[in-house]
Amino acid sequence: MKFKKILLLKYTGNELQSKYWEQMDTLCEEKVMVLPDDPALDTHLKDADCLLVRLGAKVGKEIINKAPKLKYIGMLGTGYGGIDTSYAASKNITVCNIADYATEAVSEFAFSLILECIRDIEKAKRQAKEGDYSDDFIGSEIKGKNFGVIGLGNIGSRTAEIAKGFGANVQYWSRRRKNNYEKMGIQFQNVTTLLQSSDFISINLAFTPDTENFLNKERIEMIKKDAIVINLSPMELIDLDALVVRLKQGNITFILDHPDEMTSEQLDKVKPYSNCIVYPPIGYLTKEAADLKQGIFVGNMKNFLTGSPTNKVN
Repeated sequence: MKFKKILLLKYTGNELQSKYWEQMDTLCEEKVMVLPDDPALDTHLKDADCLLVRLGAKVGKEIINKAPKLKYIGMLGTGYGGIDTSYAASKNITVCNIADYATEAVSEFAFSLILECIRDIEKAKRQAKEGDYSDDFIGSEIKGKNFGVIGLGNIGSRTAEIAKGFGANVQYWSRRRKNNYEKMGIQFQNVTTLLQSSDFISINLAFTPDTENFLNKERIEMIKKDAIVINLSPMELIDLDALVVRLKQGNITFILDHPDEMTSEQLDKVKPYSNCIVYPPIGYLTKEAADLKQGIFVGNMKNFLTGSPTNKVN
């Protein structure tokens, strides 16, 4: 069994290694790449039975209704909050994402950002390059601090383990209690207590309608003074206007790495604040994670065609 027509929305051809493109070619009769603003999009949607999208894509009722033959939507990433999965299910359309491909990459990246922040590493490198080797620095340590993890999925769990290895007092909130991690000394807390008591807060939630603005005005106000908040998840989890109010106070540091999914207006709101540190979306970019991600992506398609869909989210 093959797809009649695979429609790749906002792809350039550089997203996959050649071996995975070749595998995809064996799964379809036709493959078309199109931009969201292409006038030909509606025409292509009419006979596409497979739609492949990237992180940040919006696939609502309007697009789904324009694709009467659609039976599969594949996300090249984990977050699928921009896809109306319920409506897709009502139309017998399977939606699949990629889970657990960058657990090590992202969780390790989180600690590289923390260490760069609390040890002023960027300043030290710049100073040494200029020939100034003085030691006028004072950093802080992770050991002994309260480290809060919101969302104990794959990445959150690994983040908690690493924090424990640093000697932090690790606490977590997740929709479901994780007894195996509690036996390791990772303590469950309600969200309020976690926010009020944590020196470091790592947010590890998928963006869904239920988690939109999870960190709302009330919760942002609860965050402990001088805390460092690391959000390597979509920024839709954060009430941006409420965050700006707290940033103005100058008593928290907020670190994010999803600017590619934000509008220029949203970025302009946080750019003026030195205590909001923005990185490119590089947390998941390791050789190991890239190969695993691409393999799962194409594997999801193969498994759907054989009647055994994997990583189905609806």
